[in-house]
Amino acid sequence: MERLFHAWLAVSSFFVRTEDEEGATAVEYGLMVALIAVVIMATVAALGTELNRLFQAVVTELQNVVTAN
Repeated sequence: MERLFHAWLAVSSFFVRTEDEEGATAVEYGLMVALIAVVIMATVAALGTELNRLFQAVVTELQNVVTAN
């Protein structure tokens, strides 16, 4: 009976160690962060030229206001 208990203990401890998903969770979070970064970079690249024009227009208007006074 004792040998059976030790065998059960060895098998159950093996499955407890394989069910540890802490590392997998960290990998999943890393993949999500990487995906978010790629989306941000793609958005900035797509809108970068348009945003640059918008900011330049704002700067020009502000300079016109400052020089008019």
